[in-house]
Amino acid sequence: MSHIEYRAVIKFLMLEGQTPSEIKTRMNNVFRTDAPSYSMVKDWARSVKCGRKSIEDEPRSGRPPIVTLPEQTELVEEALMTDRQLKAKEISARVGLSKLTALRIIHEHLHMN
Repeated sequence: MSHIEYRAVIKFLMLEGQTPSEIKTRMNNVFRTDAPSYSMVKDWARSVKCGRKSIEDEPRSGRPPIVTLPEQTELVEEALMTDRQLKAKEISARVGLSKLTALRIIHEHLHMN
């Protein structure tokens, strides 16, 4: 089960009036070793009690996910097909990407060394 599903169960049982320890016991009986920890149950029970409505994750600050556009992958692939001896630094200069981005495209998207 996902965290969202666990949160829905915790919210439902809290609204029924059960305590976090009762919820944890019920979840252990149903989910066995996959049941969430008591601290997770207690934290979510507290959130529901304080009036939280959504069971979804709240937005967080931090580094945004890395997105590689198909056009970037094509540019790197074209540069490599033109000259297989190019170094990552040279590829990045040709296509206008950082060296790390060029390396990530080479390894993760083109599956090359």
